[in-house]
Amino acid sequence: MNDRVLDFSQGSRSNLRDVINKQLLIFLEAKNYEAAKTLLIPVASVDIAEAIADLPKTMQIIAFRLLNKQEAIEVYKYLDKATQQSLIEDFKDTEAVEIINNMSPDERVKLLDKLPPQLVRKLVAQLTPQEREFNALLLGYDANTAGRIMTPEYIYVKENITVTEAQTKIRNLANEIEVAYYIYVTDDNKRLKGTLSLKDLIIANPETIISEIMTINIIYAYTNTDQEEVAKLIQRYDLIALPIVDQDENLLGVVTVDDVIDILEAEATEDIYKMGAIEAAEEDENYFKLGFYKVTKKRIPWLLILLVTNSVTVFLMSNFEEVLEEVVTLAFFTPLLIDAGGNVGAQSSTVIIRGLSTDELRDKQPFPIIIKELITGGLLGIILAIFVIVLIFLLLGKLEIGLTVGFSLIAITIIAATTGAALPFLFNKMGFDPALMSAPFITTVVDILGIFVYFSIAKLILNI
Repeated sequence: MNDRVLDFSQGSRSNLRDVINKQLLIFLEAKNYEAAKTLLIPVASVDIAEAIADLPKTMQIIAFRLLNKQEAIEVYKYLDKATQQSLIEDFKDTEAVEIINNMSPDERVKLLDKLPPQLVRKLVAQLTPQEREFNALLLGYDANTAGRIMTPEYIYVKENITVTEAQTKIRNLANEIEVAYYIYVTDDNKRLKGTLSLKDLIIANPETIISEIMTINIIYAYTNTDQEEVAKLIQRYDLIALPIVDQDENLLGVVTVDDVIDILEAEATEDIYKMGAIEAAEEDENYFKLGFYKVTKKRIPWLLILLVTNSVTVFLMSNFEEVLEEVVTLAFFTPLLIDAGGNVGAQSSTVIIRGLSTDELRDKQPFPIIIKELITGGLLGIILAIFVIVLIFLLLGKLEIGLTVGFSLIAITIIAATTGAALPFLFNKMGFDPALMSAPFITTVVDILGIFVYFSIAKLILNI
């Protein structure tokens, strides 16, 4: 059992982190380094990393140097990329080499991608030959692909050896490479042939040949597979790790489930930002730690686009000026109609975008889905229209106004639901991220169409 991990419930653990963060800052400000070191002794590595990241930048290096070598290596891998980058630029050469050489190859590549080229060359030159080879291998693949995020450190055995020989090899490598639940099986040319669980290896007859007990139904990905697709494969098949092969199916590395969690979180964050009409943050970039300039820069592009497109509604309303002059009451219900349409459109786009991102709609044709949303929009519009017609008649006593608003509401909700469903499909077909068809954009489109429909129906019913 790890004596650094304390047993706390979720609520008390959260409180503990707050206490540690505040107390660590107090000790460092008072230059009571012994007390700070003692404070961190029973704390889990991931919590120490969070505490260091929350410190002022000038104190982060001081706190990090309070840790012994093994603790420092463990804590460093839990730090966010911005803090890792800041610390390594302040490290002495020996400190940097110790940390860099002990990082997993995939994590090291992510860090080096963010560092200045001059510092990268200096650090790479001091890597061990094997780590330098791993580094060159991963950097040879495009960003956001399986080859770039895989780790080349894994255990494999050949298909023609015995169980005893395989067990001996694993024991010899266990101190250097983390032993996963799966052992990969290859031929003499390192071509992936199967997988083997540790359980099967333990209970098998010692003289049994590996090829007789391995599983040949293998789920794997190629080095050029997109990282999001890799994450979906691991998620779909409940894998702990996914083998990565080249075009000849030679085993090159593995992607583990902890890497996938990071990918899924990053992809979900990106989609949420897009759905809120905000430029996606860079990898490992904390939005809430950005300055005013960067925050504004990320939000202004879409706001300008939406402002320009929304100006079309002004043009439309000016064309229906005589309708408004004739029946001023119509203007009172404009916000109600465009808001209702925007909400219905946002609902439709949200479920379609989610369905596309989770592959729920992978094998389904868009047309039936769009028709279903159209009918649903119509039903929603009828329910809302009945309520609005009755309300207007009771409050204003004007049935013709109620009918105008009611029929407009039905038409607008149908248009909104159809538009909200169709546009994400269209963008997905064109190769764009369907999340770009987010609620703000759908709402703007529905606003424009809704204004036109509303005043057109008003002209028809009220004979204006």
